[in-house]
Amino acid sequence: MAKVTLRYWAALRAAAGVSEESFDATTLAEALQAARSAHGENSRFGSVLSICAVVVDETPAGSADPAHVALRDGAVIELLPPYAGG
Repeated sequence: MAKVTLRYWAALRAAAGVSEESFDATTLAEALQAARSAHGENSRFGSVLSICAVVVDETPAGSADPAHVALRDGAVIELLPPYAGG
C-alpha cells in the first residue's frame, strides 16, 4: 500500500482544521474514503470534499473514476474546492 499525502485548500482546509494529512491507499478512491472516514463526524468536510477538483501529482483527475486512478508511494493529492474572487 502506498503512503500518500492529501493537501486541503480553502474551505476544505477550514473544515479539516489541517492543511494536509497522510493516508495509506492504492487508489484515489481509497484515499478519498480514508479522508472521509478520518473526518466522519464533520458533515461540512464531506460536503466540501464532494465538490472539490482533484489533482494527483500535478495532473488533474478530471472525470476519471477514482477507483481506477492508481497512486504511487509518495503521491500528492491536491483537493481544491470551488472558490470565487479574482
